[in-house]
Amino acid sequence: QVQLRESGPGLVKASQTLSLTCTVSGGSITTGVYYWGWIRQPPGKGFQWLGAISYSGRTFLRQSFESRTSISRDTSKNQITLQLSSVTPEDAGVYYCGRHPSAPRYGVTWLPLLRGKGTLVTVSS
Repeated sequence: QVQLRESGPGLVKASQTLSLTCTVSGGSITTGVYYWGWIRQPPGKGFQWLGAISYSGRTFLRQSFESRTSISRDTSKNQITLQLSSVTPEDAGVYYCGRHPSAPRYGVTWLPLLRGKGTLVTVSS
């Protein structure tokens, strides 16, 4: 079955760029009609979606993060990458990559049911 695994630094300094990679196994990120993306859960808060990339390579970025977020993919490695620049302590939390059958839409909760175990990110000031 399809499995996702997040990887990246657990600690990032404020103002730096956070880079996380999601490695997908058991299926290709280019087959089927799926959207692969990133969500996060800050301590004590709900899930927030950040961005996604479709099976065809189209990207979707949440408006509030658009200026400092990029999503890309490496189809040869079956990986999805998130880059979040100018991080602050408010960017700390658990970051998950996931797969969803629908594209993110403004005002609609986008929460992949199939996702990795998550990776904890701490931002030092």
